[in-house]
Amino acid sequence: MDCDMCLMELKDITFAYSENEPPVLEHLSFSLGKGRCLAVEGANGAGKTTLFRLLNGLSFPQNGTYFFDGVQIDQKYLKDQQRAKMFHKRIGYLFQNPDVMLFNGSVYDEIAFGPRQMGLSERDVRERTNDCLKLFHLEALADKAPYHLSGGQKKRAALAAVMSLNPEVLILDEPFASLDQKTIEHLETFLLDLKAAGRTILLADHQKTCIKKLADDVLKLPQRTEE
Repeated sequence: MDCDMCLMELKDITFAYSENEPPVLEHLSFSLGKGRCLAVEGANGAGKTTLFRLLNGLSFPQNGTYFFDGVQIDQKYLKDQQRAKMFHKRIGYLFQNPDVMLFNGSVYDEIAFGPRQMGLSERDVRERTNDCLKLFHLEALADKAPYHLSGGQKKRAALAAVMSLNPEVLILDEPFASLDQKTIEHLETFLLDLKAAGRTILLADHQKTCIKKLADDVLKLPQRTEE
Protein backbone atom coordinates (compact mmCIF):
# COMPACT_ATOMS: atom_id res chain seq x y z
CA MET A 1 0.00 0.00 0.00
CA ASP A 2 1.12 3.56 -0.71
CA CYS A 3 1.87 4.74 2.81
CA ASP A 4 0.52 8.19 1.99
CA MET A 5 -2.83 6.37 2.21
CA CYS A 6 -1.99 4.52 5.46
CA LEU A 7 -3.88 5.23 8.63
CA MET A 8 -1.95 2.73 10.73
CA GLU A 9 1.52 1.40 9.98
CA LEU A 10 3.84 -0.87 11.95
CA LYS A 11 7.48 -1.20 10.91
CA ASP A 12 9.60 -4.11 12.15
CA ILE A 13 7.91 -4.34 15.54
CA THR A 14 9.35 -6.64 18.20
CA PHE A 15 7.75 -6.97 21.62
CA ALA A 16 8.48 -9.20 24.63
CA TYR A 17 6.99 -8.95 28.11
CA SER A 18 10.38 -9.52 29.73
CA GLU A 19 14.01 -10.01 28.80
CA ASN A 20 13.80 -13.64 29.90
CA GLU A 21 10.93 -14.55 27.56
CA PRO A 22 10.90 -15.01 23.79
CA PRO A 23 9.20 -12.17 21.86
CA VAL A 24 5.43 -12.32 21.52
CA LEU A 25 5.73 -10.33 18.28
CA GLU A 26 8.92 -10.34 16.21
CA HIS A 27 9.79 -8.23 13.14
CA LEU A 28 6.12 -7.52 12.46
CA SER A 29 5.28 -5.02 9.71
CA PHE A 30 1.94 -4.14 8.12
CA SER A 31 -0.12 -1.14 7.05
CA LEU A 32 -3.85 -0.45 7.06
CA GLY A 33 -5.69 2.16 5.04
CA LYS A 34 -8.68 4.23 6.07
CA GLY A 35 -12.02 2.50 5.68
CA ARG A 36 -10.51 -0.98 5.55
CA CYS A 37 -11.23 -3.98 7.76
CA LEU A 38 -8.31 -6.16 8.84
CA ALA A 39 -8.84 -9.54 10.49
CA VAL A 40 -5.99 -10.70 12.72
CA GLU A 41 -5.63 -14.47 12.93
CA GLY A 42 -3.40 -16.71 15.00
CA ALA A 43 -3.47 -19.47 17.55
CA ASN A 44 -3.84 -18.73 21.25
CA GLY A 45 -0.65 -17.05 22.39
CA ALA A 46 0.28 -15.81 18.92
CA GLY A 47 0.06 -12.18 20.07
CA LYS A 48 -3.31 -10.88 18.86
CA THR A 49 -4.20 -9.13 22.12
CA THR A 50 -0.62 -7.86 22.49
CA LEU A 51 -0.81 -6.35 19.00
CA PHE A 52 -4.07 -4.62 19.86
CA ARG A 53 -2.55 -3.17 23.04
CA LEU A 54 0.35 -1.77 21.00
CA LEU A 55 -2.02 -0.19 18.49
CA ASN A 56 -3.91 1.46 21.35
CA GLY A 57 -0.78 2.85 22.98
CA LEU A 58 -1.23 0.67 26.07
CA SER A 59 2.08 -1.13 25.51
CA PHE A 60 5.19 -0.14 23.57
CA PRO A 61 7.59 -2.26 21.51
CA GLN A 62 11.24 -2.78 22.35
CA ASN A 63 12.09 -2.28 18.67
CA GLY A 64 10.33 -0.91 15.61
CA THR A 65 7.98 2.02 15.03
CA TYR A 66 4.23 2.58 15.00
CA PHE A 67 2.65 5.39 13.00
CA PHE A 68 -0.96 6.51 13.33
CA ASP A 69 -2.15 8.94 10.68
CA GLY A 70 1.47 9.84 9.91
CA VAL A 71 2.46 10.47 13.56
CA GLN A 72 4.82 8.18 15.44
CA ILE A 73 3.10 6.85 18.54
CA ASP A 74 5.43 6.12 21.44
CA GLN A 75 5.74 6.80 25.16
CA LYS A 76 7.18 10.26 24.60
CA TYR A 77 4.31 11.31 22.32
CA LEU A 78 1.63 10.01 24.70
CA LYS A 79 3.15 11.66 27.77
CA ASP A 80 1.41 14.84 26.61
CA GLN A 81 -2.08 14.51 28.10
CA GLN A 82 -3.83 16.47 25.37
CA ARG A 83 -2.24 14.43 22.59
CA ALA A 84 -2.97 11.20 24.44
CA LYS A 85 -6.59 12.25 24.94
CA MET A 86 -7.11 12.97 21.25
CA PHE A 87 -5.34 9.76 20.19
CA HIS A 88 -7.49 7.60 22.46
CA LYS A 89 -10.62 9.38 21.29
CA ARG A 90 -9.87 8.39 17.69
CA ILE A 91 -9.42 4.69 18.49
CA GLY A 92 -12.09 2.61 20.20
CA TYR A 93 -10.87 -0.61 21.81
CA LEU A 94 -13.15 -3.46 22.85
CA PHE A 95 -11.24 -5.74 25.23
CA GLN A 96 -11.62 -9.50 24.98
CA ASN A 97 -12.99 -9.54 28.54
CA PRO A 98 -15.60 -6.77 28.97
CA ASP A 99 -15.39 -7.04 32.77
CA VAL A 100 -12.14 -5.06 32.73
CA MET A 101 -13.94 -2.19 30.96
CA LEU A 102 -17.06 -1.92 33.11
CA PHE A 103 -16.66 -0.08 36.41
CA ASN A 104 -19.53 2.42 36.71
CA GLY A 105 -22.67 1.97 38.80
CA SER A 106 -25.09 1.68 35.88
CA VAL A 107 -25.06 0.87 32.18
CA TYR A 108 -26.14 4.46 31.47
CA ASP A 109 -23.18 5.90 33.38
CA GLU A 110 -20.86 3.39 31.73
CA ILE A 111 -21.79 4.67 28.28
CA ALA A 112 -21.82 8.31 29.42
CA PHE A 113 -18.38 8.10 31.05
CA GLY A 114 -16.29 8.66 27.90
CA PRO A 115 -18.25 11.66 26.58
CA ARG A 116 -18.16 13.23 30.05
CA GLN A 117 -14.39 12.78 30.20
CA MET A 118 -14.13 14.52 26.84
CA GLY A 119 -15.90 17.57 28.25
CA LEU A 120 -19.17 17.34 26.33
CA SER A 121 -22.18 19.19 27.68
CA GLU A 122 -24.58 17.06 29.71
CA ARG A 123 -27.17 17.54 26.97
CA ASP A 124 -24.80 16.08 24.37
CA VAL A 125 -23.79 13.32 26.78
CA ARG A 126 -27.43 12.38 27.29
CA GLU A 127 -28.10 12.38 23.53
CA ARG A 128 -25.09 10.18 22.74
CA THR A 129 -25.81 7.82 25.60
CA ASN A 130 -29.46 7.36 24.67
CA ASP A 131 -28.50 6.78 21.02
CA CYS A 132 -26.05 4.06 22.05
CA LEU A 133 -28.53 2.46 24.44
CA LYS A 134 -31.00 2.22 21.57
CA LEU A 135 -28.44 1.08 19.02
CA PHE A 136 -27.36 -1.87 21.17
CA HIS A 137 -30.83 -2.65 22.59
CA LEU A 138 -29.86 -1.73 26.14
CA GLU A 139 -32.67 0.67 27.03
CA ALA A 140 -34.24 -1.72 29.54
CA LEU A 141 -30.84 -2.19 31.22
CA ALA A 142 -29.87 1.48 31.50
CA ASP A 143 -30.21 1.60 35.30
CA LYS A 144 -28.80 -1.85 35.95
CA ALA A 145 -25.33 -2.38 37.45
CA PRO A 146 -22.97 -3.86 34.81
CA TYR A 147 -21.83 -6.68 37.11
CA HIS A 148 -25.42 -7.98 37.14
CA LEU A 149 -25.46 -8.41 33.35
CA SER A 150 -25.02 -11.61 31.40
CA GLY A 151 -21.87 -12.14 29.33
CA GLY A 152 -23.56 -11.06 26.12
CA GLN A 153 -25.13 -8.01 27.78
CA LYS A 154 -21.73 -6.98 29.16
CA LYS A 155 -20.24 -7.24 25.68
CA ARG A 156 -22.99 -5.01 24.26
CA ALA A 157 -22.61 -2.48 27.09
CA ALA A 158 -18.84 -2.34 26.59
CA LEU A 159 -19.22 -1.84 22.84
CA ALA A 160 -21.84 0.88 23.41
CA ALA A 161 -19.36 2.64 25.73
CA VAL A 162 -16.70 2.44 23.02
CA MET A 163 -19.04 3.81 20.36
CA SER A 164 -20.19 6.71 22.55
CA LEU A 165 -16.94 8.47 21.62
CA ASN A 166 -17.65 8.03 17.89
CA PRO A 167 -14.15 6.66 17.14
CA GLU A 168 -12.62 6.63 13.66
CA VAL A 169 -11.02 3.22 14.27
CA LEU A 170 -12.52 0.22 16.03
CA ILE A 171 -10.22 -2.47 17.43
CA LEU A 172 -12.26 -5.47 18.52
CA ASP A 173 -10.86 -8.43 20.44
CA GLU A 174 -13.31 -11.36 20.15
CA PRO A 175 -16.37 -9.12 19.61
CA PHE A 176 -18.74 -12.01 18.81
CA ALA A 177 -17.83 -14.13 21.85
CA SER A 178 -20.67 -14.77 24.36
CA LEU A 179 -23.30 -13.42 21.95
CA ASP A 180 -26.40 -15.31 20.81
CA GLN A 181 -27.02 -15.74 17.09
CA LYS A 182 -29.47 -12.83 16.85
CA THR A 183 -27.00 -10.45 18.50
CA ILE A 184 -24.16 -11.75 16.31
CA GLU A 185 -26.20 -10.93 13.22
CA HIS A 186 -27.05 -7.48 14.57
CA LEU A 187 -23.39 -6.72 15.36
CA GLU A 188 -22.28 -8.01 11.97
CA THR A 189 -24.74 -5.67 10.22
CA PHE A 190 -23.63 -2.79 12.44
CA LEU A 191 -19.96 -3.33 11.57
CA LEU A 192 -20.72 -3.62 7.86
CA ASP A 193 -22.58 -0.30 8.06
CA LEU A 194 -19.62 1.29 9.88
CA LYS A 195 -17.26 0.02 7.24
CA ALA A 196 -19.50 1.37 4.48
CA ALA A 197 -19.42 4.74 6.25
CA GLY A 198 -15.61 4.78 6.01
CA ARG A 199 -14.61 3.62 9.49
CA THR A 200 -11.51 1.48 9.92
CA ILE A 201 -11.85 -1.85 11.75
CA LEU A 202 -9.41 -4.39 13.14
CA LEU A 203 -10.75 -7.53 14.74
CA ALA A 204 -9.81 -10.97 15.97
CA ASP A 205 -12.51 -13.58 16.34
CA HIS A 206 -13.27 -17.24 15.73
CA GLN A 207 -16.50 -16.51 13.83
CA LYS A 208 -15.15 -17.37 10.39
CA THR A 209 -18.42 -16.56 8.60
CA CYS A 210 -18.51 -13.05 10.04
CA ILE A 211 -14.81 -12.51 9.33
CA LYS A 212 -15.29 -13.53 5.70
CA LYS A 213 -18.06 -10.94 5.27
CA LEU A 214 -16.21 -8.12 7.02
CA ALA A 215 -12.50 -8.43 6.29
CA ASP A 216 -10.74 -6.88 3.30
CA ASP A 217 -7.41 -8.35 4.41
CA VAL A 218 -6.12 -10.95 6.86
CA LEU A 219 -2.98 -10.69 8.99
CA LYS A 220 -1.83 -14.13 10.13
CA LEU A 221 0.43 -14.13 13.19
CA PRO A 222 2.81 -17.08 13.41
CA GLN A 223 2.58 -19.50 16.31
CA ARG A 224 5.12 -18.74 19.02
CA THR A 225 7.74 -21.36 19.66
CA GLU A 226 8.60 -21.85 23.31
CA GLU A 227 12.28 -22.04 24.17
